[in-house]
Amino acid sequence: MSLEKFFHLKENHTDVKTEIMAGITSFMTMAYILAVNPNILSASGMDHGAVFTATAVASFIGTLCMALFANYPFALAPGMGLNAYFAYTVVLGMGYTWQVALAAVLAEGLIFIVMSIFNVREAIFNAIPFNLKKAVSVGIGLFIAFIGLQNAKIVIGSATLVSLFSLDGYNQTLNGLTASFQDVGITVLLAVIGVIITAILVVKNIKGNILWGILITWALGIICQFAGLYVPNGDLGFYSLLPDFSNGISIPSLAPIFGKFSLDGVPILEFIVIVFAFLFVDIFDTIGTLIGVASKADMLDEEGKLPRIKGALLADAVGTTAGAMLGTSTVTTITRFK
Repeated sequence: MSLEKFFHLKENHTDVKTEIMAGITSFMTMAYILAVNPNILSASGMDHGAVFTATAVASFIGTLCMALFANYPFALAPGMGLNAYFAYTVVLGMGYTWQVALAAVLAEGLIFIVMSIFNVREAIFNAIPFNLKKAVSVGIGLFIAFIGLQNAKIVIGSATLVSLFSLDGYNQTLNGLTASFQDVGITVLLAVIGVIITAILVVKNIKGNILWGILITWALGIICQFAGLYVPNGDLGFYSLLPDFSNGISIPSLAPIFGKFSLDGVPILEFIVIVFAFLFVDIFDTIGTLIGVASKADMLDEEGKLPRIKGALLADAVGTTAGAMLGTSTVTTITRFK
């Protein structure tokens, strides 16, 4: 059976060539997740390289399931808001180990598989008013934006967690280390410039705008490094912006995180609370992302419902379960092939 017949491409007003180009474009647009997800999850103590591999494999499994179960051009990967919740709230905030958090994600995925099979998630999805669905996607976007501002050090820790960056304020958050403009300062400036460049590209509706924003900012960073404006400082977590292939190219092993689940020292009721928290956050994150990408693709019906949503939700649940086994946080819909 050809790809045309299997995926009903003509019925969806597309062809194989268009879909291949759209897939490449979408991959390049969401490739930043391969760098960001390991950075976020490694803050919880997980192996950075292993999370990189888990992110790639889980994204492949989730996206493949979406194609087979629902025939939708939606790409799946570890969610940016959900990985921040995993690392910063459950592990660093609540004090649980990442093994416990992974066990909660696995339990969440299995529960979601059952809920998807018996149409429970679909009923919840359809019962929420359309305006509220849109509001959920906006709220998740604001949460992700705030995490991004913190990671870029544009916003630094204070009594309210919303203080703008300053060298003196940032140095007060360090233990015995001192930052300077040549390490943290220039990266904050580059982050602001990168946001402005990306915003302009988005407003101008340039294809691959986010990808171009990332590449341009990276190029500016390399120029700053060559000019001596940026000086890598490993003690503070600021490294060279130039790829290092001196040791060759290899795929990091999944061994440090694969199947590493644990419930040691966690009362069952507390674990249920953690699982419920992941369930609650993931339900609304999935609703927000599915509505967002589906509305952009004009795939919603007159009532604001998504046809074949059962398959889409099942793909999301299987992706989350597989991702937890591999060693990454909740997998969800990220973007659509365009």
